[in-house]
Amino acid sequence: MIKVAPSILSADFCKMAEAVQNVERWGADWVHCDVMDGVYVPNITFGMPMIKALRKYTSLPLDVHLMITRPEKYVGQFCDAGADLVTFHPEASLDTAGALEEIKSKGVKCGLVINADQPFSIVEPYLSEIDLLLIMTVQAGFGGQSFKEDCLEKARKGEEMRKALGLSYDIELDGGVSPSNIELCKQAGATVVVAGSSVFKAEDPTAAVKAMQI
Repeated sequence: MIKVAPSILSADFCKMAEAVQNVERWGADWVHCDVMDGVYVPNITFGMPMIKALRKYTSLPLDVHLMITRPEKYVGQFCDAGADLVTFHPEASLDTAGALEEIKSKGVKCGLVINADQPFSIVEPYLSEIDLLLIMTVQAGFGGQSFKEDCLEKARKGEEMRKALGLSYDIELDGGVSPSNIELCKQAGATVVVAGSSVFKAEDPTAAVKAMQI
């Protein structure tokens, strides 16, 4: 079954505690937290203090996606704040291997992200080191974008490499995912999907989550 990780980027920022509690009440599997620094991506969201605050309001895993420059400087702090899984963009890092090792040393799961404009090859040297491969199906930095179906080829490549190398990392798709394209995501090899608007703006969020847990 595909795990669903609603992104709190689509929640009301004045009611974040309520938002993560709702995510759990709706039957979702993880809480996806988009951290943006205004440098790697144009927008700014929140940082370690928000993760630490949210940790008190949910027992669900906090899936923290760092869209920041020099992530190796901060990954340990996000782990200490309560993240269960930390992913980052290798092209934004000067020490990808070191950042992955730092996350693992904290007893936290680690992962890498392939942005919509980046090739699969950017993560290939590290596939044996990760717990999760996050593939963007939109350009990182903004919510509410349309799903880029051509990015599914990277998910297929990720599944192919996972089998060929005998690895067990999850494949997560993020961006424009909804019940209308969830079957395509599953066929491409996704084991986790991030859903923002399609959950938080749904008339029945519980039904939306269930529709993607296929």
